[in-house]
Amino acid sequence: MSTKKFFKVFVSLLVASLLLAACGPAATEEAAAAEPAMEEAAPAEEVAEPAAEEAASTDFVFGILMVGVYNNKGWDQAHYDAGLYIEDQIPGTSMIYIDKVNTADRPGTTAAQLAEELVSKGANLIIFNSDDMKDSATEFAVNHPDVYVIYSTGDTQWAEGANYQELANMKNIMGRMEYGKMIAGCAAALTSETGKIGFLGPLINEETRRLAASAYLGAEYCWQNYAGKDPADLTFEVNWIGFWFNIPGVTSDPSQVTDDFFNSGYDVVISGIDTTEALVEAKKFADGGQTAYAIPYDYEGACEQAPEVCLGVPYFNWGPSYKQAIQEAIDGTWTNSWEWLDPDWTDINNKDTSMIGFKKGDALSAENSATIDAFIAELAGGLNLWTGPLNLQDGTEYLADGEVATDYQIWYLPQLLEGMIGLSSAAE
Repeated sequence: MSTKKFFKVFVSLLVASLLLAACGPAATEEAAAAEPAMEEAAPAEEVAEPAAEEAASTDFVFGILMVGVYNNKGWDQAHYDAGLYIEDQIPGTSMIYIDKVNTADRPGTTAAQLAEELVSKGANLIIFNSDDMKDSATEFAVNHPDVYVIYSTGDTQWAEGANYQELANMKNIMGRMEYGKMIAGCAAALTSETGKIGFLGPLINEETRRLAASAYLGAEYCWQNYAGKDPADLTFEVNWIGFWFNIPGVTSDPSQVTDDFFNSGYDVVISGIDTTEALVEAKKFADGGQTAYAIPYDYEGACEQAPEVCLGVPYFNWGPSYKQAIQEAIDGTWTNSWEWLDPDWTDINNKDTSMIGFKKGDALSAENSATIDAFIAELAGGLNLWTGPLNLQDGTEYLADGEVATDYQIWYLPQLLEGMIGLSSAAE
């Protein structure tokens, strides 16, 4: 229920209660006869607030615009499952969604236009779930100040960020998947026999650079500090397909890119795309007798695609943060904000508290599983791999010895890091 509607209801009930108090019994009976609906509501001072809360909690529709297919075992399914979580956690809320919100599946249609469609179906809040929707999310928020907007992954509400545009009805929510990718990199390095790790990247932007770099930092740290091997013997290569998932004729084929890794001596592929091709291909090579493992992304259940070759999956758990935002919208306590959320280090897999998790896969050995636990404990205890000395890929100093990166430096990472193979920008 909107604030304006709630106020009207409250005022009506309050006026009615004052009239009843001012009149004698006969007048009360007349009012009751004239206003039977008010009689059902009972005295205003006893039930006005609970009634309003009930109305607010039983009439809130939230819409999600998903860049890919809602059941893709990746980014979009993680959002879809978050919607189911909210429906379960906040009685009376209901989810509506439109998936495949991208220019290939819906040419000539913008996310802002599709958000209008969700509003026409009753949505009080819209979640734009992709970096690709930045312009549409901002346009829609400006044009619809009475509709709440969550723009996932964005920075428009970060007052210290590079793209700040204050919008009272918008929140940016993102998890610090950098930690999840570090854990993935660690699992890859502990498992690799060749020291050659491939990273299957989507498109190139600041987000994907910092996540690929985080996987590299985790791999390098565990290769050296847990496996006791020379960092010079570790190869970490990133190949980008050009979008979050395969679009035939537009992107590189992620299955072929994965095959190229395995055919070139790489034995672990970490996926940064929204879908599970890396797992499927790893299984194909493993079934053919070759050592091949993969680490998918985004969705807790992704390993189910090929558990025998899955080392684990770093995943987003959007439910708790979205629940909090929607509850604020319902309660009238909403404020615009930028949120970059840590894992819950007491239990990174707690579904009610942790934005970022890591689910171990069947292919992770018991020994390496214990080492992963030790690495997670180090991260929880304050280990920060974004600490110098670190150089950018072109040799430019990024962090001096002992210097700790700021949120700004990590978020807007301009290149891959020195030691990584692969393009740092699409223009190269």
